[in-house]
Amino acid sequence: VQLQASGGGLVQAGGSLRLSCAASGRTLSSYRVGWFRQAPGKEYEFVSAITWSSGFTYHADPVKGRFTISRDNAKNTVYLQMNSLKPEDTAVYYCAADSTTGTYGYADSGKYGYWGQGTLVTVSS
Repeated sequence: VQLQASGGGLVQAGGSLRLSCAASGRTLSSYRVGWFRQAPGKEYEFVSAITWSSGFTYHADPVKGRFTISRDNAKNTVYLQMNSLKPEDTAVYYCAADSTTGTYGYADSGKYGYWGQGTLVTVSS
């Protein structure tokens, strides 16, 4: 499966962005999709994940209540709606897919075998 992330950009603190992760090559019906981010000089950080078949969603504590992950079956696409953005949300955001419908290890970047190219989100104060 190939993943294409898009939707990043420059936004002021308090603003919103919606990231998209479009998949091709295979349907995501038997995959789990996650969003991770990497700020300059830092390691990958889990943001959100969704299990495609069941629709279970998970969000890291720093983004709970502000970010929402969702999927569009017809478009084979996962979205990350980001509201009330903060400067500390600045990072390159990556979507990734794991060929499992389970929940084990959803926050572990090492569990995901397929990665998109990343999209930069910059939040100014």
